[in-house]
Amino acid sequence: MTSPEDREVELAKIEGALPTSTERAGMFGVTGSGDTSGFSGLQRQPWVELPSERPYGSYFDEVVDALAAAYPSLDDALLKVVVDRGELTLHLRREHLFAVAKTLRDDASLRFELLSSVSGVDYLAREGADGTRLHSVYHLTSMTYRRRIRLEVAVTDADPHVPSVTPIYPTADWQERETWDLFGIVYDGHPALTRILMPDDWEGHPQRKDYPLGGVDVEYKGGASIPPPDERRVYR
Repeated sequence: MTSPEDREVELAKIEGALPTSTERAGMFGVTGSGDTSGFSGLQRQPWVELPSERPYGSYFDEVVDALAAAYPSLDDALLKVVVDRGELTLHLRREHLFAVAKTLRDDASLRFELLSSVSGVDYLAREGADGTRLHSVYHLTSMTYRRRIRLEVAVTDADPHVPSVTPIYPTADWQERETWDLFGIVYDGHPALTRILMPDDWEGHPQRKDYPLGGVDVEYKGGASIPPPDERRVYR
């Protein structure tokens, strides 16, 4: 039996109020490319992260001043300070990361007790003359003062070593393992830097920008495999 709603739809089609075709465009408006990932329909916007100037605003000036007082080598450690979208990021030289993180945790005027996240970024298209395309990013939270800041360290593909902060923040244990697994950033001093998502014998690091998309054989029945995105059919 046809429902009242179905009858209204059929009537609207007859009267021309609705299109009779059921064909729809692919994901993100993609049509005809066979790309079901949607990447071919996205437009990448240029983005440049410029150093910020004082005053930084909010509590950011107070945090930087307190860190400078507690860590006298901050001028040598700091590459740049960036305030963007209401967030403070301190870009550090990797040899100062451990000491700066310990200072941020222990100093009474800072008290960033919680490392909530360690993540990686591959800026392949922005690789500069020094080749620092791989970034290790740390999100710190002060539960005492209800403040958040971010630390960022950049390394090269040829020398992707960063000191582990696990002795300071135990939460970094599995987070550093995941970042190494997916981006290949090596955390020196980590207690057990092993794969955490990919199999132990996996080759490469899947979230690097030069890692191939798709085309990976999987153990499905019948010997099926996952084709690259540009060879997949468009779902309509």
